Amino acid sequence: MKAAKIVDEKAEEVFLVFTLVAMVLLIFMQIIGRYIFGAAPSWTEELARYIHVWQVWVGASFAVKKGEHIRIEAFRNLFNQLGRKIMDTLSIAIWFVLSIFLAIYGTDLVLMSFQNGQTSPAMQLPMWLPFAAIPLGGIGMSIRLIQQVVIIWKTPNTIDSAISKGA
Repeated sequence: MKAAKIVDEKAEEVFLVFTLVAMVLLIFMQIIGRYIFGAAPSWTEELARYIHVWQVWVGASFAVKKGEHIRIEAFRNLFNQLGRKIMDTLSIAIWFVLSIFLAIYGTDLVLMSFQNGQTSPAMQLPMWLPFAAIPLGGIGMSIRLIQQVVIIWKTPNTIDSAISKGA
């Protein structure tokens, strides 16, 4: 059970830190290659782009966990605590449907790319690998949204702290 808890709490964050370091190094190599040697390998730019795609989708899940997505709270704050819980649950339900949509149709995109044998121009990387970030991000967001609903309804007076602080 401890391993699952560690994965739940740290996996996204560790992934984001390591991929950020890798992306910065790749871009630095690209700059050094261009301005010092007059030419840079094209694969560094391409790999940095695909790493960034993964960061966006994994980062979206991480932002749900931390409660860092943009929200407008003016209307929500007109309600009492129970009303806020209901409003937040409804908004999370809509968001959940969208994240499931991304997971399903992202999976279709991955399978189609896999079947067609599409590869990237510079690295000849199978394109289903970068595309796989979409369904995994959708699944990650779905899991985090379910966790948010549990937090909202499990503990009294946590609606404001759970969502805005990502408990």
